[in-house]
Amino acid sequence: MHSAPVDLSFKAISNLADALSEEPSSGLRPLKRNSEGKFQSGSLRLNNNNITNLYDLQKTISHFLAEPSQVAWLDLSFNRITNIDRVLCELPQLRVLYLHGNCIFTLSEVDKLGVLPHLHTITLHGNIIESNKAYRNHVIFALPGLKSMDFSVVTPQERLLAQISHRRSNSGRRNVKRH
Repeated sequence: MHSAPVDLSFKAISNLADALSEEPSSGLRPLKRNSEGKFQSGSLRLNNNNITNLYDLQKTISHFLAEPSQVAWLDLSFNRITNIDRVLCELPQLRVLYLHGNCIFTLSEVDKLGVLPHLHTITLHGNIIESNKAYRNHVIFALPGLKSMDFSVVTPQERLLAQISHRRSNSGRRNVKRH
């Protein structure tokens, strides 16, 4: 599905239930609807809103998209999201996820996304976790299928460095527990 994304950005949405009453913005490419009035798209933009949690994400996706299980691209950047909700893990075809410019403060939140088999692009810069010195290594290790992180290619050397770093931190933890 290479049709235009359903664009609900800049709508002052604070919770996803509010999105259901919004009409998507029209872009350069026209949105195609099916006979039920749902959009034939695999992409959804919810960026630049005031969303704090993803409680009604599945409902929102099902409301707007003809094939909700086929969501491949999701933009949640520039919101107020603090946690990576497990509902994102229920999007098995997700390939691109933008979460930059949010309020995610626990690096281990990223680990939840490891179950997404096709996730190859993620953005997380502009979150509190970015200040952690292990940030990039941790994300690359947690998401082994990544090809791009924060609009930068993930190199084979970075992947190797992430594995080495992960082994060191785990062996360090085991050594601490023995004493």
